Amino acid sequence: MSSGNIPKGRKLKFPALVLILVVVAVLIFIGIYFIVSHIMGAPLFSMLFSPNLPEITAEVFNFNIGRSRVFATIDNSIAAVGTLGLNVQSADGLETLRDSFRMNQPAIASSGKYGIIFDIGGTIVRVFNSTQVLSSVEANGKVVSASINQNGWFCIVTQDGGGYRGVVTVYNNNGVDVFRAHIGSGFVLSAAVSPDNKNLAILSFTETGSRITFYDNIDSEDEPAYRFDYSGGLILEISHLPNGDILAFSADLLFVVDSDGNREILYVYHENRLGGYAYDNDLIFLHLYDYGIGYQGRLISLLTDGTVLGELEIEREILSVSAVKNSLVILKPDGVTFFNEIFEEFSVSAESVSAAGANRILALRTDVALATNDNSAVILRREEH
Repeated sequence: MSSGNIPKGRKLKFPALVLILVVVAVLIFIGIYFIVSHIMGAPLFSMLFSPNLPEITAEVFNFNIGRSRVFATIDNSIAAVGTLGLNVQSADGLETLRDSFRMNQPAIASSGKYGIIFDIGGTIVRVFNSTQVLSSVEANGKVVSASINQNGWFCIVTQDGGGYRGVVTVYNNNGVDVFRAHIGSGFVLSAAVSPDNKNLAILSFTETGSRITFYDNIDSEDEPAYRFDYSGGLILEISHLPNGDILAFSADLLFVVDSDGNREILYVYHENRLGGYAYDNDLIFLHLYDYGIGYQGRLISLLTDGTVLGELEIEREILSVSAVKNSLVILKPDGVTFFNEIFEEFSVSAESVSAAGANRILALRTDVALATNDNSAVILRREEH
């Protein structure tokens, strides 16, 4: 029976040979590493040991519409407006619409396949889809804000004077004026037409806080159905829910106001600073900072009934958040990350975005986003391995 013993004279030769072979293999690997890294422009070790997630590719887009550019999503396309006009491009870079005009302070809003642009403090308003301008309106007063619903109905908030603090005018999808509300107290910030084209919600600031004025059946009634006063609080934005309730984002809590004017609190963040929020497809994302602890805080995802789906602790600065369907895109100083509704990462971070100096992120699809500032626009795509 063999014992596997090596004769005395050869005891050191076999391990030495193995060691030499190992050293040679390592040197060959290091040589290949530097050659491949030089060719591909990326560290090979990071490729070998990175998470099994889709990578992000970046592509620069050019819009050439002047200064003060702002962006919105129109039917999976990118709508951009600046001081020199409007430009719409597909996510593949195909231009589908261009309209030239001058604005001093351009702004944009969108819903589904419709968009609306307006000049804050001016009178120019344009309604459009991805291929054509549908309506051109010259407002009677200085425009404060404008919004549009998924059917193409829109409303314009203006400061008209004449004893009124604000006027809200509702237009149908043919650009015809169908309703007008005169607000005599407070400062009107925004207004929105419901998805069924029947109701109108108006957000205004008052001496004591914020107010939501709600008109039911705007085609037949002149008096509001209710006025909800949020004393001592600041409401930042309102939106219609499918059931007719109004979703309200305030500086210290998230709540809904029902058809009778009663409030139901969905989420309280009195002890946090609201860093940002996003809402799409009945899914809400909140970005909350902890007071006095740098950028430490958390991301929260919840449904419009208040059900919390996910929570993620954060320790770094977040510049911007944007949502589409069941996904969230966050922009950090060093890159971009895609998440689903329970904060599972869809991708590795796109560190190349930071070089462009982006400060805003816009989700186009669950796999495509736009990172922008006043001078650059970069399309980001999640690419499968």
